[in-house]
Amino acid sequence: MPERRTVALVTLGCARNEVDSEELAGRLAADGWDLVEDASDADVAVVNTCGFVEAAKKDSVDALLEANDLKDHGRTQAVVAVGCMAERYGKDLAEALPEADGVLGFDDYADISDRLQTILNGGIHASHTPRDRRKLLPISPAERQDAAVALPGHAQETPAPAPEDLPEGVAPVSGPRAPLRRRLGTSPVASVKLASGCDRRCSFCAIPSFRGSFISRRPSDVLQETRWLAEQGVKEVMLVSENNTSYGKDLGDIRLLETLLPELADVDGIERIRVSYLQPAEMRPGLIDVLTSTPKVAPYFDLSFQHSSPSVLRTMRRFGDTDRFLELLDTIRSKAPEAGARSNFIVGFPGETEADLAELERFLTGARLDAIGVFGYSDEEGTEAVGYENKLDADVIAERLAHISQLAEELTSQRAEERVGETLQVLVESIESDEDGEVAIGRAAHQAPETDGQVAFTTREGLVPGRMVEAKAVGTEGVDLVAEHHELAEAAR
Repeated sequence: MPERRTVALVTLGCARNEVDSEELAGRLAADGWDLVEDASDADVAVVNTCGFVEAAKKDSVDALLEANDLKDHGRTQAVVAVGCMAERYGKDLAEALPEADGVLGFDDYADISDRLQTILNGGIHASHTPRDRRKLLPISPAERQDAAVALPGHAQETPAPAPEDLPEGVAPVSGPRAPLRRRLGTSPVASVKLASGCDRRCSFCAIPSFRGSFISRRPSDVLQETRWLAEQGVKEVMLVSENNTSYGKDLGDIRLLETLLPELADVDGIERIRVSYLQPAEMRPGLIDVLTSTPKVAPYFDLSFQHSSPSVLRTMRRFGDTDRFLELLDTIRSKAPEAGARSNFIVGFPGETEADLAELERFLTGARLDAIGVFGYSDEEGTEAVGYENKLDADVIAERLAHISQLAEELTSQRAEERVGETLQVLVESIESDEDGEVAIGRAAHQAPETDGQVAFTTREGLVPGRMVEAKAVGTEGVDLVAEHHELAEAAR
């Protein structure tokens, strides 16, 4: 019997990339590859890169170089780059980084097994020439569903094995856009692609050029994948895309998310549904109502504000201002006072004045956000903002970044303190060790994985990963909460 081929997937970047890695894992497992966690134990190390900002690109290059070092000692014979950075730069990345034995774009995903086998055998697969993927789909959203374009998370070609022949742990195919999927971990939380691409034209963002135009997945595929994840032990599903508020516009119903969420919440075994990546300008009363009133749907609002000064927002090709954003948050909290809200912001954007920065401070101070990400502006090639005048000096951007970051840290710590005394629904995710012993760690409804804070329990008694429990917040550690498990608290009375 020939020796089994082994592959390790190293994932960087956002939750969307994590889903893409699990799709690649499903395809590879279906074609007979053994998946291993440690790249040093694999014949091929596949690095799923991020191409969003300079820091993420550097991390991706570092990961590729680290994987390449394994070829000098151990089993690893080849290192392959996939993901956004590979798609965005293609042959340019291959030329600049000869340590990578292959640079594969999204169009290669359907044939990932053959591509890796070719590279493993010493062959060469020509890296693609980058192109604007927005131009691959029809301008009209309604015409995109039938387009034969590779879309990670929307696999269109049925893989060779019939569903009944798939290895254990691989999601079955249910339709033309339903991908194979193999979980790469045991977390009780998993992301599900709701859509891919973006039709917005923010002047600082290059993502649409390499992720393409917006296209929704069909509700039936989202539902089937969620049911499969529940069978795998998943308790919380996070819906991800570049813009969830646009879901359904290419399927003829911009309010499709409002009808899909209750159906997802009814899936047996699922305890919580979370929606990420919401555009403030596209929020509508019906969606707010569903997010704040549907059992098992987290009242969680990951709102992409980016700034609050109207002049900066217009330069970014975005909409809104401080007062409208605060009104939106007030509307949400009038329906669900405990609702979680988070956002990211860019400081130092071309033309940003001291008055603009003060306006952002006014918004942050009044917004009571649970989590705040702050980034200093940097040019992203291929974006409109690269050609803008009135660029700020790097030291000014760094100063503003430090100032707003410190303010954000103070404000989110204050917001965590406001939650002391609240009753929380906490999903236990892990048991960790510290100097005092083992600690149960989880997240409440207002805390998303990776990006937000977490909950540490005062005791781990009776708590195991995957269990949803009711708890009371009794303290804080920065943005994190300390909580007491209700059942134990009642037993002690």
